[in-house]
Amino acid sequence: MKRLMIVDDAAFMRLNLNNILKEEFEIIAEAANGKEAIEMYQEHKPDIVTMDITMPVMNGLEAIKAIKDIDPAARIVVCSAMGQQKMVIEAIEAGAKDFIVKPFKEDRVIEAVTKHAG
Repeated sequence: MKRLMIVDDAAFMRLNLNNILKEEFEIIAEAANGKEAIEMYQEHKPDIVTMDITMPVMNGLEAIKAIKDIDPAARIVVCSAMGQQKMVIEAIEAGAKDFIVKPFKEDRVIEAVTKHAG
């Protein structure tokens, strides 16, 4: 089973993703901001990461860049709210593989994360 890390500042969003993906993935870590995400990534080396863009301390874009510096092969799927197209484009340019939009559609989340899990 592929190993997943969920990054989102909202606990209910992490829980939501956990519930959607727990059948397909082993959820090995969760982080509430970009700084935690980098630390957790180094510690747990997940196969794939879901990364919120808008977070306190360090946002998802900065975290994606830092994680890709550590591991150029890192697989990251960005989670964004409606209307964040510019940030999604920047995230893809920074190395994210795909994006999912909040509120989540369960089948789209599973499809995007499974497709890029390797």
